[in-house]
Amino acid sequence: MTKIPESHIDILQKQAYAHLATVDPDGTPQVTPVWVEYDGEFILVNSAKGRKKDRNMRANPKVALSIQDPDNSYRYVGIQGRVIQITEEGAVEHINKLAHKYMGQDYPYLGDDVRVVYKIKPERVWVQG
Repeated sequence: MTKIPESHIDILQKQAYAHLATVDPDGTPQVTPVWVEYDGEFILVNSAKGRKKDRNMRANPKVALSIQDPDNSYRYVGIQGRVIQITEEGAVEHINKLAHKYMGQDYPYLGDDVRVVYKIKPERVWVQG
């Protein structure tokens, strides 16, 4: 497995937004800013079932992410990988965990959305800065 270098793990611990690239059915790239978590092995992303990125990752598990250091715009982590798991189990707790990281509170926009966690296996990682 490809890992994120120790020199750049701190970026994923900050309130750094990732830009998640998925692929539309016609092959067009689609990019969305997302909150992320790194568990030491996998990148975890959370979304609502039925959104474009959800549909795209279910149809084609190939993704890419760019995560820029909010304290140094010339420092970033780039990742190409594959979604290896999609689950609703624990997804509400996960979005609340991410909301605490990025907002300092539970996620206030749950509504009737069905939350989903995507586990991404990095297959290629590069860093700058």
